[in-house]
Parts: sequence; structure tokens; C-alpha cells
Amino acid sequence: MKPLIPLALAGTVLLAALPARAEVRALLVGVGDYLYLDADLRGPINDVGLMARTLLNRGADEIRVLSGPGASLPEGIAPPEVATRDAILAGLSDLGRRAQSGDTVIFYFSGHGAQAPDMNGDEAGGYDEILLPADAKNWNGVIGAVENALVDDEFQPLFQAILDKGATLIAIVDACHSATGFRAISSAAGAERFVSAATLGLPEGDVAAVSAGEASGTIAPPLEGDFAFLYSSQSDQRSFEYPLGDKADLSNWYGDFTRSLTTVLSETDDLTWEQALRGAVDVMQKDSASVVQTPDGEGSALGAPVFGAAAPGGRRVPFSGGMLEAGLLSGYGDGAVFDLYESATAQTPVARAVLRRVGASKATLELQSGTIPAQGYGVQLRPAAPAPFRISPPVVMDTADYAPVLDALGALAAAGLPEGVEWNSDAPDAVLILSGGGLALSGPDGVLDPAGKGSTPRMGDDPAGFFERAARVHRLRSALMLAESQAPAGFSLPGAGLTQKIERVTGNPGVNGCNEPIAGVGPFDPRETVGECDRLWLSLSNSSRTAQDVTVIYVDRAFNMSVLWPDPGLSNRIGFGETQEIGLEIHSPDGLPGQEEIIVIAVPAKPGSARTVLTALADPTATRGGADAPALQQFLETAMEPATSSRNFGFTGAVAPLKITRTRLHLVPDAQ
Repeated sequence: MKPLIPLALAGTVLLAALPARAEVRALLVGVGDYLYLDADLRGPINDVGLMARTLLNRGADEIRVLSGPGASLPEGIAPPEVATRDAILAGLSDLGRRAQSGDTVIFYFSGHGAQAPDMNGDEAGGYDEILLPADAKNWNGVIGAVENALVDDEFQPLFQAILDKGATLIAIVDACHSATGFRAISSAAGAERFVSAATLGLPEGDVAAVSAGEASGTIAPPLEGDFAFLYSSQSDQRSFEYPLGDKADLSNWYGDFTRSLTTVLSETDDLTWEQALRGAVDVMQKDSASVVQTPDGEGSALGAPVFGAAAPGGRRVPFSGGMLEAGLLSGYGDGAVFDLYESATAQTPVARAVLRRVGASKATLELQSGTIPAQGYGVQLRPAAPAPFRISPPVVMDTADYAPVLDALGALAAAGLPEGVEWNSDAPDAVLILSGGGLALSGPDGVLDPAGKGSTPRMGDDPAGFFERAARVHRLRSALMLAESQAPAGFSLPGAGLTQKIERVTGNPGVNGCNEPIAGVGPFDPRETVGECDRLWLSLSNSSRTAQDVTVIYVDRAFNMSVLWPDPGLSNRIGFGETQEIGLEIHSPDGLPGQEEIIVIAVPAKPGSARTVLTALADPTATRGGADAPALQQFLETAMEPATSSRNFGFTGAVAPLKITRTRLHLVPDAQ
């Protein structure tokens, strides 16, 4: 996404003296039910409830919601009004009138974005970015606009009125305006939050010609004040919503960005808005090797602290009437084992139960031992096992002959191979796309080649091996995500405990391989691209007084996994004040763009305890830890087995917490 309005970071208004008590005021907009457009979404009515609960738990004083009648809102918040254009503008105007110096004002929008021809000449690309309220209609040639849409320029005076009061403005948008050529497949698990030009009935032809001679109005001046805009995706990306659990249950749908951002805000006390955004990126990348949505943000208040604190209580989750008041949103899966306590402070559990029929925010407690009280608190003892890797039915994009490919897929499915794969799923983790004479495997968003032609992984001459590798990467991600749900509340931000620094030596590819580099060592930003023969150096430093057992795994664009560290037989324990350096060289045999990833897994180690060595997660032939290995290692190794179906693992101890740092590498195509 691009900014709703032009930004001016240098022009910050001096704040007046703070009032006795600064307040947090929020206007939350969730548009799923469109009155005139055939573009309904399922997630926004759930998004506004989730965001409202998150802000209330952090201490927000006043929250107003504009959404549909199905929105589930926390107690004490007034029922939502319909999110029409007039209601949204009136809500922002009201915030501008009542804001005081020192207040934090939050504007949140969940729904569709789009683009329309620029009619005042301020957009270099010829398009205005627009948000679509509930009463948005099609393009109206008489007024030269999408009727009732909210154009980015219209927000400027409303936002500036808030900033003029000395308040801090935080705008959060879970929608997209992308007009790129991404092809999102209809059988994907999620739904994109973008309305096409055809749906809106925009005029055809070159946008410059459409706008020529018709530009009117005044270009909005840049904002001045303390503000931050948090966007759900980059300007050339789409934003998506996905179901958590049964896709037929409308209460299970959430915007991926909203879900991830609220997770960070709910579990982290001290953080800035920029750190919250970085945390949301990490949460979104946990369970997909090829997700194309990367949140973005800008503004002078990104470095400002988020108001309030995370909800108290750690990972003690309330239950009542045999139902746990948490589920997939909190990372708990079907088969997770919970110890149950009669109160939030009780030290001795009175029962043990297994989670069943897990939804987004609820789960049934199935008794294993003891007696379940009428109400109390549960603490997860062991995570669930990963669910099968779900793959969509094939989607044919052109007229090429795919009979051999379809025959190969049919043979695999008939043989039940690879193990742990569910074929022809209507809620897939990956989408099969037949295009250009071959088979591509996209993420759940169903977007083909988001980083350029060939960037989505393609199946070669070994279908069984390709899908076995893809399924293994999926199981790794799922197992790590489930294990992370065991950790105490609190999102691990970079800079705490085991810290990571990456340096780069630019490669010097030659005819017969990589020549010695010419350039020296310099810093590396993961947002940069990497090319053939580039060398990266990871420095892992332990600033915690607790030793860390560390495993570093590399996942390439073809789903191959390898261990970067430790080497066989060497200790992987990094003590307090110690640093370990790990080097790697980038090779892309096919010369295609794509995404690869470095995964650093750190586990706290008690003095004298057995080491947690997780190299077997990448190499199925590696020696496993056995019955004496730490519980976390046993859980992860068992969860990686494709035939694992039992939800009751053979060990009895609690799974230790772990910290995972993921670094995405963006490969550029080989220039040669």
C-alpha cells in the first residue's frame, strides 16, 4: 500500500503541555457487508472485535465501532453503527474535535481497498488510493469518482485536525490498493481485500487519458505532527483474510495482518509501534514458506511506545463449562494437553484435559484425569501435533497438455503418498497451479510468481520428492509454531537474549562457479535482495545469563532443508557473553528469483542438562535424541514424522519454551 495521504516527517508540531491524564480514543471500522457491491468479506466483523479487545486490554479509554450487526464486541462497547461513508467521516471529525494534547487517537480500517483515476493530479501513477465503506457504489461518470468511496486525499484535513490538538495519530489499515498483475487463484484458502476495476465499473483505457483535462481540486498538503501509518501489505502486494478452523464458520475468518498485529500487542508489554509492526511480519511468516503479504509502515511516531501493557496472566487461560476460552488465535491446536487449575494463582492442577473441536477462540476440554471444575484456568503442558499438509485441487491456467502431470498426481494420491498430505482440500495450505506447461505450488494465498516469473516453486521430474520436501517444510513450520505456543506470554523482539547480526560480502560469480569476492564485508538488511555467490555471515551472541542451545536451518526455494549449525558431533550450546559465527554462500542453480529462509532456533538450557539438538528436523536420516532427550526435542522430532497421528505423545514432561528468528532472503534472477 502507499500512504493514504502525502507525508512530511520533518514538520512535527511542538506539543503543548500534557493534560493531567492523556487518553486513548479509537474509531474501528470493519466493512464486510457491502450494500451495493458484490464484494462481501467475512473477516472484518471479527477483526473489529479482536482489535477492540486488544486495545481495551492495553488500557484504551474510548472505542467506537462502525461495522455490521454480526460484530462480536467486548462488554461495555456500544453496538456498531453501519460503516457508511458519512459515518466514517463524522467519526473522524468527532475525534478531531475532542482530541487533547497528549492523547493517542487510533483509526483502524478493515475491508476492501481499490484504485480509481486521479482527479486532482497529485498521483504520479494516475490513480487515487481509495477505501470502500459499506455504501460504496460503482464508478459514476457524472461526478468522476467511485460513488461514496473514501479517497486518500480526503483524510488529510481530518487527520490534521487531530494532530493540531497535539495528539498522536495511529492509522492501521487492513486492506490493499494493489493494481499489479498478480494472479490470485480462486481455490486459495483466503480472500483478497481488493476490488478490481471491472467490479467497480471503472472507465477503460489509459488512465492518463481518462484523467486528462478533468483534474480538479487542491492537492492535499503533507501532514504535520506525530503520526504513524501501519499498512497490511506493500504497495505492490495484496492483503488477505483466512479462516482459522472450519471455513464455513464465519466467526473463524480474520484478516491476516489484524490477527498477527493483535497477537503482538496482546502479548508484549514494552514495545514501539515499529516493533509491533516487525512482530506482525514475523507472525505472518511462521506458517507459510511463500507468503506474499509483507506489512509496511511509516511516520514520525513509529518509534513511539505503544500505550499501556499486555494483558496480565501469562499463559493461564480461563475456562468455563468445559470450554477453554482460547483456540487457534492463541496458537492452540486440536490434541494439545492442558493442566487445569481452580484459580489464576493455584499451584497444583486438579485435572488434565485434551483440546478437541478447536475454533478460533474456543475449544472443548476432553477430560484425561481428575475432575474439571465449573470454571478455572488452564496451562498448556504439551502442544498438539501438526495437522496434515492440505493441498488444493489442481487449477489449470492455460490450454497446455497437463495429462502427464495430472496422471502423476493421481498416482501419488491413490498410493497415499507422500505421508501426511491431504489432497484436494477445500481449505488448502498450498495451491496447485498448472501454468506454462508445468506445475507450481503457491502458498495459501494462491498468488503465482509474486517475486517475478518463476519465483513460485515448480515441480520437476520427481513429483514424489517435490511434494515430500514441501510437506516436510510445512511440518517444520507447523511444529515450530505449535511449540512457540508453549512459551510464556510475550513476543520475543530482536535484541533480547540471543541476538543476531548479519553481514554480507557481495558475490563475484564466474563461468565455472564463484570467484573470490572483490568487495569487503558490509551490513545486510533482509529487505535487500541476494544474488549468486553472495556470502552471508551470521553472528549469534548470547546476552542472556542463561545458556542457549542453538540450531540453524536453511530452507531453499525448492523446499530443500539443510543444517547450517552445529556441525555433527560439535556442541551447539552458546553461553553467556559468547558469540558464534556461521557463514553461507548463496547458490541458485536454476537462476530464478524466489524466497529462501534462515531459521534460528534457540532453547534455554539449564546448567548440566542434556543439550537440545534439533538437526534431525532438517535431515530425516540424522540421529534422533531418544527417550533421554529433552521434552521439546522429543516433541519436535515426533511432530516431524509424516505418519504421526496420535495426539498423545509418549513423554510426560512439559515442553520448554523456545525462541525462533526467521530471516527471509529474496533471490534475484541470475543476470547471466
